[in-house]
Amino acid sequence: MTGTVPNLGQYESSLERDFMELIRFDKNILTYSPQPLTIRYLDHDGRRSRYTPDGLIEYRRDIEPARDMRHVLCEVKYRADFRANWRSLLTKFRVAKRYASERGWDFRVFTENEIRTPYLANVRFLAGYLAAPGSVNDKMRMLDKLADLRESDPEALITSLFPDVWKRAEALPSLWNLIANFEIGCDLSEPITMRSRIWTKGGLTCRHVGD
Repeated sequence: MTGTVPNLGQYESSLERDFMELIRFDKNILTYSPQPLTIRYLDHDGRRSRYTPDGLIEYRRDIEPARDMRHVLCEVKYRADFRANWRSLLTKFRVAKRYASERGWDFRVFTENEIRTPYLANVRFLAGYLAAPGSVNDKMRMLDKLADLRESDPEALITSLFPDVWKRAEALPSLWNLIANFEIGCDLSEPITMRSRIWTKGGLTCRHVGD
């Protein structure tokens, strides 16, 4: 499978596409460069070889916690492919790790175990609400109410503010927008439901790729 993710570049597998979805959602990331460089090296037999990692993640330096994160040279690989070719891949990965370390970066391999998690499902759901305008007044009411409660869940919060069932349905996208933009905290490592724990911005932690 090949294709292009807007503003990020081309992918060569559905796993790379899923990985890029996580990248797009991560506010800590400044840029992601697919196939950013080629490392040339000599293999164990003294033959000239080359390795092109799948991507380079560069973190922002103007926000926390991104300010202190090391950039990541990365490979996206199915576990089955790694098992089938581990001898040749291990040499490449060791070369990449050394290359990254010399530049103050990290090198990481991301498989379906790290990518295809409940977090990815949540990202796909919330991505549709990132730019949802919603009602500024509704959002302010939700933020003020949650500041008083400290913790709640989507159903309880919406119900406490909007007695009318149709108004609750109308206001719900605004709540998802606040969660998608990390203005309201939510544990995105668990599937989002109407009973998920949410909390006021004071307790907010922003998850990032690799967590």
